[in-house]
Amino acid sequence: MAMTKLEKSTWHAYFDNVSKILGGKEAEVEISSLNIGDQIEAEWLPLMGLVYDPNSDVVEVLMQGLDHLIHKPSEIFIDHDAVRLVSLEVIDGDGTRQIIRLRDPLMLPYSGALGGAQASGAGSAPP
Repeated sequence: MAMTKLEKSTWHAYFDNVSKILGGKEAEVEISSLNIGDQIEAEWLPLMGLVYDPNSDVVEVLMQGLDHLIHKPSEIFIDHDAVRLVSLEVIDGDGTRQIIRLRDPLMLPYSGALGGAQASGAGSAPP
């Protein structure tokens, strides 16, 4: 995996573009600072989008049921492998590190076979 620092001039366009391709991902947000230690803010919620608003100088991580705001970000690093974004690290003006990890949701196997067996009367007593 490769860590890359994003230049501030590219943040707005980068988040606009990456939000379009992250549909269906889940996100975990970890906050790390000397004052509070390491804390999980959100654990694997569906990700709705990532936004940088240059007017208010805020990074917004939109997840189902949670709108996580990072005020006055000073640096943003992205961690990616050859084909996908794995995580982002946003360092705010106070030096607090906020790590957003991404993953694909767990896909459960289709259980249609059970529904079909019950519908056909399998398991019922013979007439």
